[in-house]
Amino acid sequence: MEWLDVDSELCPVQRTLGVVGEKWTFLILRDAASGVRRFDEFRRHLGVSEAVLSGRLRKLVEAGILRTEAYREPGARERFEYRLTRKGWDLWPVLVALRQWGDVYAGVPEGPVLDLRHRECGGEVRVVVECADGHGELAPRDVIARPGAGARTR
Repeated sequence: MEWLDVDSELCPVQRTLGVVGEKWTFLILRDAASGVRRFDEFRRHLGVSEAVLSGRLRKLVEAGILRTEAYREPGARERFEYRLTRKGWDLWPVLVALRQWGDVYAGVPEGPVLDLRHRECGGEVRVVVECADGHGELAPRDVIARPGAGARTR
């Protein structure tokens, strides 16, 4: 079976984009990974409408990417903070990869807007594709893509 014979509805990229493939969704995830927790903080930082933000947060909670945690300011009604779940944190390398690509191809002349460093040694943080059997970093020419066990024909 060749890739063009595979039913693309099962493609994990397509299915993932169905959950997180909207611009505001990735920006919410970026902010959540950076410590933003409250609705008003997201709205203020992103400049997104309340309706769009509400919809995206609801979708991320339903997908198990964010969870809500109740809080109450003195004299105010109960509200919710949004926190990344394990499933949400597993998207962090995707965010780092998007930042890495953006610094090279869509960055500003002054340099990176966000400088990610390893807390222990201060080294630059980057995403690489590597062989799970220890053969190091791979380029696209080093990889063979073929339908997997979950593939089905169109």
